Amino acid sequence: MRGVTLGLTLSLIAGPLVAQELERPSDWKVRYDRPSSDSLYFVTMTPGWHITTGPAGIFYNPATTAAGEYRVSSEIYLFPGDRREGFGLFIGGKDLEGDNQSYLYFLIRKDGRFIIKQRNGAEAPTITAWTQHPAIVQQDGDGQAKNVLAIEVSDQKLDFYVNDQLVSSVPRSLSTDGVVGLRVNHALNLHVTNLTVEQG
Repeated sequence: MRGVTLGLTLSLIAGPLVAQELERPSDWKVRYDRPSSDSLYFVTMTPGWHITTGPAGIFYNPATTAAGEYRVSSEIYLFPGDRREGFGLFIGGKDLEGDNQSYLYFLIRKDGRFIIKQRNGAEAPTITAWTQHPAIVQQDGDGQAKNVLAIEVSDQKLDFYVNDQLVSSVPRSLSTDGVVGLRVNHALNLHVTNLTVEQG
């Protein structure tokens, strides 16, 4: 019942949000991939936050970190839009305000595909290219799509989940200690209800 109520509430709020001036969370930072004059709405909206991009970038609280073995998860609602852009989680964030920024990110998009990439400064090499998976709830038509993304970091590997289904595993060959947060690409309308870190 909670999911139904939340979904109805968000569908009513999403439309007029652009015309509202709500408070951006003061303890969070935003970094765009490149300088942009496009508008961005990032506001606290219980439960969680509402994000409407603009430019692609990362959203994070510098105090939210994880190290060793851990699990990071987030419940995200995608609202209707024309863009087939990715959104999801990042882990292992370092130097996020500097030239040598680095993090690993796991995104999904409205057509039911996911991707895994690594940011190293201005470069973003692909670990797993866009791949279709039935666990991802697609956004089609006027409805909103809810997905729960998670990354589990263990001693030997990284496991990537959507809606409690394992969609990919990769060896733990990259640094995963650091800031965790959200990554949202261009022109998307999302509500993020939570960002949870569980240390192993």
